[in-house]
Amino acid sequence: MRAKRENLFHLLEPLLPQVEHPARYLDHEWGSVQDQEGPFHLCMVYADVYEVGQPNLGVAILYNQVNEQEGMSCERCYLPWKDMAELMRGSGVPLLSLEGAAPLASFDAIGFTLAHELIATNVLEALDLAGIALTSAERDEDDPIILAGGPSAWNCEPLADVFDAVLLGDGEESIVEVCACIRDARAEGVPRAEVLRRLARVPGTYVPSLYEVRVDEGATRWGRAVPRAGEDVPQVVLKRCVNDFAATPPVAQRIVPYMGIVQDRLSLEVLRGCARGCRFCQAGMTYRPVRERPAEQVVSASVEGLLASGHNEISLTSLSTTDHSQCARILNDMNEALDGKGIRVSIPSQRLDSFGVEMAAAVAGGKRGGLTFAPEAGSQRLRDVINKNVSEEDLERAARNAFEGGWRRMKLYFMMGLPTETDEDVVGIARMAERVLEIGREVVGRGPKSGVSVSISVAVLVPKAYTAFQWAGQLHPDEVRRRQQLLLSEIRDRAIRVSYHDADVSLVEGALSKMGRAGFALVRRAWELGCSFDAWTSEFRFDLWCRAAEELGLDLADVACEEFPLSAALPWDHTSPGVSKGFLQREWLRAVEGVTTPDCTRESCVGCGVCPALHVRNVIQGVRS
Repeated sequence: MRAKRENLFHLLEPLLPQVEHPARYLDHEWGSVQDQEGPFHLCMVYADVYEVGQPNLGVAILYNQVNEQEGMSCERCYLPWKDMAELMRGSGVPLLSLEGAAPLASFDAIGFTLAHELIATNVLEALDLAGIALTSAERDEDDPIILAGGPSAWNCEPLADVFDAVLLGDGEESIVEVCACIRDARAEGVPRAEVLRRLARVPGTYVPSLYEVRVDEGATRWGRAVPRAGEDVPQVVLKRCVNDFAATPPVAQRIVPYMGIVQDRLSLEVLRGCARGCRFCQAGMTYRPVRERPAEQVVSASVEGLLASGHNEISLTSLSTTDHSQCARILNDMNEALDGKGIRVSIPSQRLDSFGVEMAAAVAGGKRGGLTFAPEAGSQRLRDVINKNVSEEDLERAARNAFEGGWRRMKLYFMMGLPTETDEDVVGIARMAERVLEIGREVVGRGPKSGVSVSISVAVLVPKAYTAFQWAGQLHPDEVRRRQQLLLSEIRDRAIRVSYHDADVSLVEGALSKMGRAGFALVRRAWELGCSFDAWTSEFRFDLWCRAAEELGLDLADVACEEFPLSAALPWDHTSPGVSKGFLQREWLRAVEGVTTPDCTRESCVGCGVCPALHVRNVIQGVRS
């Protein structure tokens, strides 16, 4: 029987003085929805602490969307930190929602955001704290329906046994349809198995229990998922896609937190999708097509959002904000509208080839902190392999524009372990950083008070599903560490700072990215051994992940570094973002040859397949420069 729906904050309150950051567990923030009447109740869970999960734009969008529906309510839940989790277990307090302090087990449905692969053990921790069975097969008739979605849903197979249904693609429309489907089915009293069959009929909804895994000829060792005999479900589940992006509410973040959070600013999503075609980028493939908000909508929404929230900074978010055809106009109009109000306008990162003099002035506004660019690779050859489509001339021009515009600090993002990478490419990262530093000193001066500095951050490539590199093996961690040391030895100027990703963390992420449904045994065992908050450097336990793998007869490096044949049926082929497998295969072959592919919003169609498959199109508001 489902847990009784009641406010249990009185059980949680005595624990607050005993934990770090009790504000994580307080409700009634300004802007939250407090009238949580049903009869249908959804709880959105971001399986990390409040300050990490609260600014998530996806959760905010779905929270607002459901709460605007008649007869539906949505609350939020974040994973308690380890101190609170221990106290809750010791005191018999289940995991509670934030707004109403209701047990998660009392909700009709629970939705998890899969923000990244390393959140996997946290999902199990949240379900266990809630007193809900970890797998769909173990749940009772009246248990909540467990949903998932988000950026890492594209290979959810290692967690497929956990979820009753996975929502693929844009969630604004599908979350309401899925909730309505569950509500209506439950009102009719149909069995849980039939509820899941009905969910599978909602476009863009993948129900893992209705598929079985076959390990046969042509598949990888992880097998392929196919419909179970007698189940009327699609061979391939296509994602949902919002055609009229401008019709969606531009201000999703309406809640003001009680405590400092990781991105303590107002975020506006100015465009969705990217057609640049970087071959390592999962988001660039899975969020297609490109849909821009009109400039006037962005500007008016920024003023409205800042008045409602009281923030002193606004971030224009997207996969590539300076690619917005009206970006310069948006920034100029916003600077004018916000002039004298002490508001900082920020952009997460800038495209090198779109950051000209006008853009530099527009981004600046009244404040200049640091600027971030992502060359990704240290040589032109390797940038062509990954289809970055920017040159060293683009970087030098952007750096000069920035330094002449008044900036003194620049951050450059690179990747290590890209296919065909050599030591020469690694050394090229150091040389590129030195060249940017030299440009800054030419413009600003060489004295110690010039303040010119360059920092470089180097991630390890993790080949992801639905990219041109999904068949590639990850670089072995021993080789990652050797190349990292090579890079460090090539940095000779103290004004250049280097940071890089931990090879062991990247290895676990890579293994989870490649595994099929059988990977759940690894996730479950790692959690049982004590793994959680794996994305936190202080909490990551590589020894426990290795122990879990060893107990199951697996080697993490063997899993992550495995190359798949180009013709193989992949563990995630039964879902699709609309990009055809044939297009990705062609992109892999072009990568090996070092041949680039253009951006279809600037040139002609490149044949990725998204528009005909999903009956959508790119929506560009202005004229591309």
